[in-house]
Amino acid sequence: MNRMFLLIGLGVLFFGTSCSNETEKPETVTEAKFQVTSPLKKDTLISADYVCQIKSIRNIELRALEKGYLEHIYVDEGQFVKKGQKMFQILPTLYEAEFQKAQAEAQVAEIEYQNTKLLAENNVVSKNELAMVKARYEIAKSEMKLAQVHLGFTEIRAPFEGIMDRLFVREGSLLDEGALFTSLSDNSKMWVYFNVPEQEYLNYKMHTQQGGQQKVKLRMANNELFEYTGTVETIEGEFNNETGNIAFRATFQNPKRLLRHGETGNIILEKPIKNAILIPQKATFEILDKRYVFVVDKEGGVHLTPIEIAAEMPDLFVISKGVTETDMILLDGLRKVKDGVKIQYVYQDPQQVLAHLKVFSE
Repeated sequence: MNRMFLLIGLGVLFFGTSCSNETEKPETVTEAKFQVTSPLKKDTLISADYVCQIKSIRNIELRALEKGYLEHIYVDEGQFVKKGQKMFQILPTLYEAEFQKAQAEAQVAEIEYQNTKLLAENNVVSKNELAMVKARYEIAKSEMKLAQVHLGFTEIRAPFEGIMDRLFVREGSLLDEGALFTSLSDNSKMWVYFNVPEQEYLNYKMHTQQGGQQKVKLRMANNELFEYTGTVETIEGEFNNETGNIAFRATFQNPKRLLRHGETGNIILEKPIKNAILIPQKATFEILDKRYVFVVDKEGGVHLTPIEIAAEMPDLFVISKGVTETDMILLDGLRKVKDGVKIQYVYQDPQQVLAHLKVFSE
């Protein structure tokens, strides 16, 4: 009986020792070899997108300066017009009559002035009377010039080259003073406005050379890049208290007149980063709003490691804290492993890994 209890006790002791040794050994995942790589350290460009509004450098309304009937329209909607080109004609009959009347009165006043001048030279009339006649003559000339100006207002000409908008009047319309004909846009250059948050504004001002102008790109509404680059030329003077943003204005040359007043798009502002630490986005995952990678040591041990992201690029993250270019990180199979396990791995050169991703080199 004692011998039996002794054998049972030794068996329990052996089983307990075996279980203890197995828990101390790290779990090994032997399903397959996992791919690992290293972060790549290189100079790169990060880009930020901002929704923008595209405006012509000059966009004005053409309005009637005089009352009258619209006699003729010489242009059409969407037409490109040259500076000085005649666009609209208000019936000029009334204004022509007023001008002719003022012109005749000016001629009468001039004759009266010349006669009075001769009499004054012969001391027939006083100098005061000559001065009064001269004043009436000057008034008559001014009224003639005023009538001529009113007559000129019946012809509406383009103040600059541009593209006209829709017509708000038709021939034969009775126009009041100030009636809107159309609007005219000078599209030779475009002003593009976009709003920048306060933090990014400070980074821009602190890292832009004094007097330097940042080059920007424009992604149009069809998701294609505009062929000309723009330049940030000015920044508004105040922040919007409601949004915390400040407006930037970039200028784009538009020689082909592709861009038009009122379009929208996205401004792409690029910033160079020296010695950036780049890793593929697919090598990361989130836990409770924090992002992690699995760092793999030389023995194949997997370690859960938090990282901080400085910037985001297509398929890539720029890392500010957590890993260096000498570390190895798990590239695939992230859901098949956990912290503390051991794996078999195959190392891939980071240059080859990133070559299949979207990376922008300086």
